[in-house]
Amino acid sequence: MKKQLNTTLIYVLSIFGLLCCCFGGLGFLVSGPAYLIANKKLKSAIENPDNYEGNINAMNTVKTIALIILIINVLYFAYTLYIFFTVGYDEIHGRWREAMEALENI
Repeated sequence: MKKQLNTTLIYVLSIFGLLCCCFGGLGFLVSGPAYLIANKKLKSAIENPDNYEGNINAMNTVKTIALIILIINVLYFAYTLYIFFTVGYDEIHGRWREAMEALENI
């Protein structure tokens, strides 16, 4: 019985990771495992092509998408840490409070 190369889980994790990028780059917690799963399945499919059924090119595309989203998240997370440690939490919170007050006055 051949194993199926199913890319749906990896697509879902990658897209969810892209959406979580807005939360300080924390999407790497989701897109990292997506990339690792895609890499593992692709490596197994290349080593034993007779044991797998499905499109290897589609799995390679999913791996590339997961890697791009992972890189975006890691860069944004590094930027968030940089801002947090250089500016400080109090300044960030003060700016956020000012922005909320400006929105209330509109």
